[in-house]
Amino acid sequence: MNPKTAREAEASEFGRKLREFGINLLVRDVLASVNFLREVLQMKVHRANQDFAVVQSGSAYFQLHADHTYHSNPLPSLLPQNGARGAGVELRLYEIDPDECEVRARKLDFVILKKSEDRPHGLRECYILDNDGYCWVPSRTTENKSNNS
Repeated sequence: MNPKTAREAEASEFGRKLREFGINLLVRDVLASVNFLREVLQMKVHRANQDFAVVQSGSAYFQLHADHTYHSNPLPSLLPQNGARGAGVELRLYEIDPDECEVRARKLDFVILKKSEDRPHGLRECYILDNDGYCWVPSRTTENKSNNS
């Protein structure tokens, strides 16, 4: 998708441009979610209003929809009225500095579920919960500390 489509396309045109794999998160407050994604995870926001947003991380675009926009869809009936959403799902962002995200998240009073640390699978990562309880995992590769070359 090109940035102009992400910013300006009408709903029907935007939908026809979607390809491969997509993520759409249902959120209680689109603008609060956009603030988290922009300020903590440094995502690019192409458009945002109280109903809908298109955001980008690297070359990946995804959407946010407010709960109230799904009035004729059965999915909201599965969502908890209160509490965290997305239990069991990690929204992973690669090549994003977890330490910097952690600092920004703490400054804005977001929950750090797991602080930044080097993990055995070769990534440094942290776990941050957004306003809706979705778990975001910014990470970057660690240096190869193995003696096997």
